[in-house]
Amino acid sequence: MQARVVVFPVKGRAWCFARPRASSAAAPAAAGGDGVLPPPPTLKDLWRGIASGGRTAPEKAEAVVDFVADKMNRAWIGFGSAPEGSMKSRIHSFGLKLLSRVRPSEVLLKSVTKDVSALDIVHPASINPRLVRRRLRHIAVRGASVHRKFLYGSVCLLPVTSVFMVLPLPNIPFFWVLFRAYSHWRALQGSERLQLLVSDCSDQWKVLEKKKEISSGKDSNPCENAQNSPLNLRPSKKLDGFLKRRNLDEGLDCDTISSICKEYDLDKIDVLKYRDLP
Repeated sequence: MQARVVVFPVKGRAWCFARPRASSAAAPAAAGGDGVLPPPPTLKDLWRGIASGGRTAPEKAEAVVDFVADKMNRAWIGFGSAPEGSMKSRIHSFGLKLLSRVRPSEVLLKSVTKDVSALDIVHPASINPRLVRRRLRHIAVRGASVHRKFLYGSVCLLPVTSVFMVLPLPNIPFFWVLFRAYSHWRALQGSERLQLLVSDCSDQWKVLEKKKEISSGKDSNPCENAQNSPLNLRPSKKLDGFLKRRNLDEGLDCDTISSICKEYDLDKIDVLKYRDLP
């Protein structure tokens, strides 16, 4: 699968790395169609998937994590549809405030799943492609370090927050820490995947090609695969036009950001986060 990322400076040395909203909406549409979730998996289904032969230990662990994540996602949707003013509705509103503080780079890394085998990078024509590639590599390397550290920290906090289970109220701290552990794990996986995609080493590209061969069931020439980079850098004069005569030292104004988001179908809130980061 090819993922598209739009890259452009938003303020000073701060750049925005955003994926189109259609890409993030593809997962729920594929899962249930029209935003309708499929029937929830049961413990019996989970056990059947784990006990079946031919699956490695990491794949079994990922199946367990996906099962828990599905349960959390359904619970979160239920909280969002609760009557306004109820306890569940207030918890949902509080959770949205917490989610608004998540760094936009984490959102990007979580979207680079194991199915992504190529990146289509759209960037201003006035920016050297090598600099764009270097920035992407920096995000991947730094993300791997940061999210690995926070993943370990979140896992260590789970036993502490589980003490609140004795209270008659929903254990919000426990579920928040559990959600953050899952998010950091997904971002860590995305960081490692992004490092592979932006690598200059053709030997690592062969890993991607081999996985594509297995998924497609077709054989290909390994010599040709070694020469095909999974990173496609596409300079855009149109994107340059949006940035022309803009004062990047003070940051892009909201009208310019709105125009770019409309043209490339980006989430304006995420783009503003990149601009307003300290």
